[in-house]
Amino acid sequence: MYRVYWSGLALVGSLTAGGPALGVGIPQTPQTSQATDSPRSTQSPPTSGEFDRARRLLQQGKSDDAIGALHQLESTHPGMKGLSHELGAAYYKKGDYVSAIAFLKKAQVENPADSEAVQLLGLSYYLAGRPVEAIPELEKVQTWYASANVDASYILGICYIQTKDYPNARKAFAKMFDVPAESAASYLFTARMLLRQDFGPVAEEYAHKAVELDPKLPLAHQLLGELYLYQSKIPEASAQLEQELAINPGNPVAYYKLADAYSRIQKFDEAEKLLQRSIWLDSTSTGPYILMGKVLAKKGETELAVRTLQRALAMDPNNPIPHHLLGQAYRDLGRAEDAERELKIAAQLEERQSTKP
Repeated sequence: MYRVYWSGLALVGSLTAGGPALGVGIPQTPQTSQATDSPRSTQSPPTSGEFDRARRLLQQGKSDDAIGALHQLESTHPGMKGLSHELGAAYYKKGDYVSAIAFLKKAQVENPADSEAVQLLGLSYYLAGRPVEAIPELEKVQTWYASANVDASYILGICYIQTKDYPNARKAFAKMFDVPAESAASYLFTARMLLRQDFGPVAEEYAHKAVELDPKLPLAHQLLGELYLYQSKIPEASAQLEQELAINPGNPVAYYKLADAYSRIQKFDEAEKLLQRSIWLDSTSTGPYILMGKVLAKKGETELAVRTLQRALAMDPNNPIPHHLLGQAYRDLGRAEDAERELKIAAQLEERQSTKP
């Protein structure tokens, strides 16, 4: 998690206290002066410590208290320098992006050089579901500020994708990864981002362009293989994943994805060999263990399937899939009580996942 940092702004000048003008010739006794001075004269000018208190509250997760303290400053010291910035940043931290936008726009007017406010304004527009308005602000400042908790260059690229400006999205990701905008790598990075945003057809187009520019680019054929696998185009997926392994025979994900393709056409022996290679190369991923358990069960090696699925659950106990597969395996072994337990756990986990916001 990124460390949150709120930039301090020096306070320039002070608020002077002044009461109404006294009439000529009226003697100013201490009692008279006290009676005629405005209440504002008793208030001390604000200091940076006032902001420090709000920032500490934010760091403690007390967003409402921090915002309340800042609004108290707003009521006692209207026009206080830097206050709009602090309120905008506090509302951003809270997740109230509509309110953040209002104060960050004021901060930008008050200090056009406040780059952090400009960036937070762009991010607030994006997080409020307004990518069109986010783009101009994020284009102004692409330096990353820790208070944003995200990389603005990445969000800018996503905004371009959401507005279907794919060439500018590619340029944004190329800059983010420090590669030429017209390179095979930039097309591959953009294809991966497009796929994550569910822009499958455009992702496929960009992945093909990456392969066209560099047929031996690592992970490009794998991405195409994953796309075809999702579309259940098994021959096409297998061909791409085999090409990926020819380029990079040490890629555990490619072995796993190719095994998935083979298992779908019931090539279980081939799938088992590929999964074993994937596990040899990376024993920390649960996916190959889960698929291995499923393949072994299909081959009738149920006891071995149980041990494999138990290993998967030791790594990820809250995953409903291995619980469900283990329940089926226990049922095949005649272990009804164990089967009922695992299937019940799987159903509970699935229900819990479906009710998450």
